[in-house]
Amino acid sequence: MTVDPDSGLLSPVRAGTPAEASTGDEAWLRAMLDAEAALARAQARLGTVPPEAADAITDAAGSARIDVVELARGSRATANPVVGLVKALTSAVGAIAPGAEEYVHRGSTSQDIFDTAMMLVADRTLRPLAADLDATAEALAELARTHRDTTMAGRTLTAHAVPTTFGLKAAGWRQLVLDAAVRIRRVLDGGLPVSLGGAAGTLAAYVEYARLAGEPHLGRASGGGGGGGGDASTPARDSATSAATRDAVGGDYAERLTAAFAEETGLAAPVLPWHSLRTPVVDLAGALAFTAGALGKLAVDVETLSRTELGEVAEPAAGGRGGSSAMPHKRNPVLATLIRSAALQVPVLAAGVTQSMLTEDERSAGVWHAEWQLIRECLRLTGGAAHTAAELARGLTAQPGRMRDNLASTHGLIVSERLSAVLAPLLGKATAKELLGEASQRAVREDRPLRDVLDELPAVTGVLTPAALDELLDPGGYTGAAGALVDRALREREPELGQETETGGASE
Repeated sequence: MTVDPDSGLLSPVRAGTPAEASTGDEAWLRAMLDAEAALARAQARLGTVPPEAADAITDAAGSARIDVVELARGSRATANPVVGLVKALTSAVGAIAPGAEEYVHRGSTSQDIFDTAMMLVADRTLRPLAADLDATAEALAELARTHRDTTMAGRTLTAHAVPTTFGLKAAGWRQLVLDAAVRIRRVLDGGLPVSLGGAAGTLAAYVEYARLAGEPHLGRASGGGGGGGGDASTPARDSATSAATRDAVGGDYAERLTAAFAEETGLAAPVLPWHSLRTPVVDLAGALAFTAGALGKLAVDVETLSRTELGEVAEPAAGGRGGSSAMPHKRNPVLATLIRSAALQVPVLAAGVTQSMLTEDERSAGVWHAEWQLIRECLRLTGGAAHTAAELARGLTAQPGRMRDNLASTHGLIVSERLSAVLAPLLGKATAKELLGEASQRAVREDRPLRDVLDELPAVTGVLTPAALDELLDPGGYTGAAGALVDRALREREPELGQETETGGASE
């Protein structure tokens, strides 16, 4: 049977991007193998797995040739791919170092490995994603600086409202991108933990194997005996003392094992096992949904402003990009289109991940499994959108000439608010509003400049000189605090670009 790989044919926004490489089946398989190897090394650090066995497991995990298609199909019998993976890895370890195979997956459960792999995949996807957000923000900052005072029409409910500047618009896009970067780095900085809980979140098997391996004090009797001359303890006292020792040492070992596992993977150490406490996955999905939406706002504005009727911005040109299969003259805003497609999908997928918080018992039947494809698509779509946005922002060009033409297309009506404000104290608020309303309607009805209409109104010419009218009708003079807002945005948010997180990169 021919295998049809998911090549991104129906999802071009992520096709060929770093996010596609870091979230594919092979990448997920690699993350699961890395998790198994890291667990063995962590146990070896605590003396509960022989170092040579951990070395063999690490070697086998790095060199094992596992058929991902066969593994996927075999998982239909077990509802997850880890069971088949452990079987294949055990065989590979036995071939390298006979006897070491008994330490593969020791004390672990499928969800420990799969959830840790999920966090590794997320880490490996979010780091280039964050870099792409930084690149996008940097390019948008340059646009904002360059066009700080480039006047354009501000539009509300699709129509001309009052003038604004392209610099302020670009600064707004950048603000959203930086807000997204903050959320992504917050997840990277301690929000991607290893999963270590064992069968039901108690780490019982991990602790028991540690006891059997001779971890100090585990399983030793308390009280007298052995010629020490002390009084023999009663059975009840023995039982109570043994339980107290088990709790103290078992908890200590579990905490140290979790910390060692976290260090081996480069991930964070959770306070509690999170098999049924899905905060890490939901936080990840939420950050990705916000990021996709932030980039989507940029994309929608670029699509709108690049319409033929507006022509105020243009995407970067490249050979063959934006071509139509039927119309040779067309140049479509394909980068913005790709980003928008992701922004429409990710929030819906993230809602499904959030719904998966409703896990029953200590481990779920079907709820956990429902997350996998959803979170992968959130990662790959948002990663693809961020990579595309960096290219878009770096090559986006503004067209100030078209912006001026569009400002003039309403013949001065775009500054009617300013005129009303100036005339209010001169004529009275109600009178000024009524007069400007009638003048504006007349200008539209007769297709004449507002200035010409105002020149015919004695109430206006009696209080405003021609020079004053010219000044008031200049859109560039009515952009309010736009320039100062751009300066403030660039000044206050600049230090966050390229901010490093405390969490180190995951091991490869």
